[in-house]
Amino acid sequence: MKMRYILVATGTALAMVGLFALRDNMSARKTEAKTTVFKLVDLTERTTDPAEWGKNFPRQYDSYKRTVDMERTRYGGSEADPSAVGAEDVHKTTSNIERDPRLKTMWNGYAFAIDFREDRGHAYMLHDQRETDRVLKKPQVGACLHCHASITVAYREAGIAAGAPGTIDEPLLGANGQAQLMKGFPIISALPYEEASKKVEHPVTCLDCHDPASNQLRITRPGLLNGLAVLAASEDPVPHLESVGKWRAGDRAKPYDPNTLASRQELRSLVCAQCHVEYYCASKETLFFPWNKGLKVEQIEAVYDEHKFPDGAPFFDFKHKQSGAAAYKAQHPEFEMWSQGVHARAGVACADCHMPYIREGAMKVSDHHVRSPLLNDAKACQVCHRQSAAELTARVHIIQDRTAALMGRALDAVVALIGETEAAMAAGATDEQLAEARGLQKKAQFRVDFVNAENSMGFHAPQEAARILGEAIDYAQQGRLSLARLGLPAAAKQVAAAK
Repeated sequence: MKMRYILVATGTALAMVGLFALRDNMSARKTEAKTTVFKLVDLTERTTDPAEWGKNFPRQYDSYKRTVDMERTRYGGSEADPSAVGAEDVHKTTSNIERDPRLKTMWNGYAFAIDFREDRGHAYMLHDQRETDRVLKKPQVGACLHCHASITVAYREAGIAAGAPGTIDEPLLGANGQAQLMKGFPIISALPYEEASKKVEHPVTCLDCHDPASNQLRITRPGLLNGLAVLAASEDPVPHLESVGKWRAGDRAKPYDPNTLASRQELRSLVCAQCHVEYYCASKETLFFPWNKGLKVEQIEAVYDEHKFPDGAPFFDFKHKQSGAAAYKAQHPEFEMWSQGVHARAGVACADCHMPYIREGAMKVSDHHVRSPLLNDAKACQVCHRQSAAELTARVHIIQDRTAALMGRALDAVVALIGETEAAMAAGATDEQLAEARGLQKKAQFRVDFVNAENSMGFHAPQEAARILGEAIDYAQQGRLSLARLGLPAAAKQVAAAK
């Protein structure tokens, strides 16, 4: 009996020790979870170096540094260093225009026909832009840096030099900070690229998305601030942006401002929309987002169709070298395409999939290793979808394979139209006779390019991507029929067939 009491007492004592240890562990974890910031340095509106931010936010900085990783998915991935051509220790993959010569034909006369490579991680975005032949062989302007550099400080410094009030140490979102930003934006944008590039040092970094005092998400890019203002003032339904709906229901005394009106969840997409969008970016006018009528491809096209450059000339990106058609070049309209998809309507933000929350000890932080969810074993997908990673990946690939096949057919139709227009020109067709075919080429080409340039291969909005490509095929075939009605000589038809 005495031994039983001893064993019970010993067991009770051990249990108590265990409970106290568990309590201490839980207390330590709770304390750890509260320590989200290590205040080692003072961050200011001048702090563009992400390493400085990393001293206060080591977990986020650790994953941010991994954007140097280079790994492919089926329809995207990472290109080797474009400046290291011929280097034995660098694996250099085939460029997109070498892999698919139809793209070179579609862009003939535009810089993308010179050089177009796979995207790499955010860490390379400034370096790769500086090294691409699109910049080295065809002069560009500082507007290109709007999406490839941590450029907020450069904008503000240029604005102050041009007479904007205040100092750069004032908050960016204050009245003086905004005046500096908007004043300097067109100045830097108009500089030759080489000169503007000397004013920046880093690719997009922490300062471009976060307030240095509060770490809150914020919009720093003038292009998006202006674009959202005209989008909100349009009649286009945007149910995935509830704050816009609330602004529309108000007195509209001031333009829509995402920094004061957008929810945090909306900002987790809008900070990405600072760059992952369609926009005009060249020398004839300050960069702008064509959202005056809405976010769909035909609404963007309508804005371009009506737009005039400051000198009064009709808007277009380039004249096609073979067909003579005035053409539009889509950039990378991820935000616009995502806006038409089911995930946007369900309230899923860009960061939910591309920067999912991860656990580090007791801490839950957003993964700043921005990448495709397919490179993360679809873990972001499994927050909502309970299927296996293999099943979810297979679903994505089905969508992407079908989109790629449809885009191939659209490209074939556009290339055929270009070849037949060129043949008609050789046969003596007049500009008046070719006007309809050239106009249809512009419409077809812009739609193919819209899906091709968008970096999800249709996944962000599968039905919308299919609709756009279907229209591209239709417009291209209408263009070919318009040429057929001209009654080309037999020799011209043979030339077109050979192409």
